[in-house]
Order: sequence, then C-alpha cells, then structure tokens
Amino acid sequence: MPGRLPIAACLTLALALVVAAPSHAQQTPPAGPVVLRPARVFDGVASEPHPGWVVVVQGGAIVAAGPAAEVKVPEGARVVDLPDATLLPGLVDAHTHILLHAYDEASWEDQVLKEPLALRVARATNHLKLNLMSGFTTLRDLGTEGAGYADVGLKQAIEQGIIPGPRLVVATRAIVATRTYAPSGFAPELEIPQGAEEADGDSLRRVVRDQVGRGADVIKVYADNARGPTFSIEELKLIVETARSAGRPVSAHATTRGGMFRAATAGVSTIEHGEGGDAEVFRLMASRGVAFCPTLTVLEALARFRGDRPGVDPEPARLKQARAAFKLALDAGVTIVNGSDIGAFKHGEGARELELMVDFGMTPPAALKAATSVAAKVLGLDDKIGAIRPGLRADLVAVAGDPTKQIGAVRKLQLVMKDGVLYREP
Repeated sequence: MPGRLPIAACLTLALALVVAAPSHAQQTPPAGPVVLRPARVFDGVASEPHPGWVVVVQGGAIVAAGPAAEVKVPEGARVVDLPDATLLPGLVDAHTHILLHAYDEASWEDQVLKEPLALRVARATNHLKLNLMSGFTTLRDLGTEGAGYADVGLKQAIEQGIIPGPRLVVATRAIVATRTYAPSGFAPELEIPQGAEEADGDSLRRVVRDQVGRGADVIKVYADNARGPTFSIEELKLIVETARSAGRPVSAHATTRGGMFRAATAGVSTIEHGEGGDAEVFRLMASRGVAFCPTLTVLEALARFRGDRPGVDPEPARLKQARAAFKLALDAGVTIVNGSDIGAFKHGEGARELELMVDFGMTPPAALKAATSVAAKVLGLDDKIGAIRPGLRADLVAVAGDPTKQIGAVRKLQLVMKDGVLYREP
C-alpha cells in the first residue's frame, strides 16, 4: 500500500535507531586473557561458594577456575579484583516477554492493538540491555504477544553484535486454541488480531512446523485459560510429538489443575505459572520430569497494579495460592526453574523472582541453581552456560556480598560478562 513501509523496513529502521545511539559496551571479547579475582565463587553446582578461587577467561570462554594457588595466571593477563564479591554464572530467566512493557505503563490490549511494531522492537532493544545489565545473560522469551517473529530478528541482532543483550531462546508467536485467547470481547463478526497463533486438531502439526521454520527454539502452548483446559490431551501430544521430531521442547502455560494435568500427561518440558496445581499434579510432573516455572513476580506485580500493597495488606488471593502451590512442588521434588514473566512488570527487575522463591521456601543456594545450572539443563544449554568450569561460555556476574546467605545480594551488581565481553565492571 502506498505510503507504508513494509514490516522488514520498520524493523530495520528501529534497529538502526538503536545502533546510531552511543554505546560504551565493547561488542567483542578482549584479545588477551582476563583473570577475575573475587572473594568467593559460586560455581552453580555446589551449594557452598568456593573462597579464594580465581577464574580465567579468554576468547569468550572459561579456560580455568579454581584455587588461586593452583591456577596459573597467564602472562600479560588483565586482572580484575572483586574484593568482598561473589562471582557466579550469568543468571537465566526462563520466562520473559521482551516485546512487552509494564502493564502500569500500558495495558496488554493497548500494546497488542495500538503500538506499532517498529515502536515495540525499538523499546525491546532497551529491555534487552536492561536485563543484561541486571545480571541476566540468558532469557527464554515465551511469546511475542502480537509482534509476530520480531524475537527472531532481535536474537539475530544480538548474535551479530548489532545490539547488546542476553543470549535468547525464542518461541515466536505461541499457540492457542481458537477463540480462547485475547484481545477478546469484541463483536463476533469482527476479526481482531490475536496475541498468539490460533490452531486446533490436525492444523497444530502445520503451525508447529511453521513456527520452527521461522526460527522458534521452543514451542509455547497455552494449555488453558481462566475457565479451564483449552486443548485436549491428544492435541497437546500432537504438539509435543511434532516439536520433538524437530528437536524443539514445548513450554505450556497452565494455571489450572486440569490444564497442568493435560500438559504434563502430554509430555511438555516445562509448565509455566501453575498456581492451580495440587499435590497429585506436582507428583505427576516430578515422575515425568516436567519442570516448573512459577513466575511469582508477575503475580505480585499484578496485585500491586490493582492497588494492593504486598507486604502491607493481607497477601492477595492468587499470590497466596501460588505460595501453597510452590510448597507442594518443593515437597514433590519437582525441578523448579527461575522464570519471572518479566515484561508485564519493569524490565531489569528480574532478581525479584529469586527473592520470592526464597521467601516461599527455597534456600538461597537452591534459588541460585534454579537460575543457573538447573535452568541451563532444562533449556538444553548446560553444555554452554549455567556453571563455572573450563570449556563453558564466559557468562559471569559478580555481586557484592554473598547471595548464598542473603539472596538480595544478587541486586548488587559489580560485574556483568557475556561471552567474555565485559558490559559492566567496577
């Protein structure tokens, strides 16, 4: 149509505006080795930190880690001293929406229906930098919420060094059963653009393959809505089998017991939210190796947006329900992965999820593992990230104090490194 830029041109323009802005972060690792010398190292695997360790980084990878007396410092290495700091693997948030911004700034419906795609992409580049600079070096982004395949382009822009950001695992459009998602409430004769891709029955196979072909690393499906399950077990199994044949895991949004039961039975890799789960469902998840991503922070944020005052007023009903479900999951031995649903609340505040997991009954070391080695394994990235050991990528953060004792220390960032590139240092 005359006078309109094609979508590709809009995305290019948005990224060009960001690239034109001044940036002080180097985009390539330093040529020589870098030695990080903190007070202690939490390696992502052991529950206790290692005092007196040093970590040697070169060419974007960890080449040595261990007691200072046993690690040879390469000649000419740059040494970064981090006294009274803890070095740990870069953090992982396994449930994000980089193309959304906080709902107290604009409602979900307004973002999906009224914000131009180029605006959303330009805003997302800032979101990516905010999350990286808060210590999250890997994000699993679970749906563009009406922004098509923009997450694929943003991932490519990061990998090509065009913009700074965490490494991304992307889901593209997500999948919903017909007429079960949103925006909704319009006259039935109107066709309103949806925040996800609708499909049912045999068409699910085509949609999964299409999303994979367009760049999806993970398939996201909405197994239910507030009224209950939306897909049958057979439909969910078709999604899982098709995705698995393409080497892709499936993540299921499920807040009700019925949705969780069907998703776990079908063999999804992770269940998101899950506040409606009971002991039987969590035992089923544990027996089938289905991980749980509780997204506690978004529930707290939504209560705050409604005018509740978490910590002052009685705990909001949905957050109280989530607290009970979280305990059931712990008791059942379910693998718990850190994921906050950031996007509905302010980017850069992902550390709140770790604080809430500890408040809800996890130990600080377990919460840190949920955001490092456990998350890496669940996402299939444990051969690259999630721990501090030779051969893995140099995704590292340093925080003042000891987060294995006081989880709030994860907010006190002193250093952020991704692929050996220092984005933040003392």
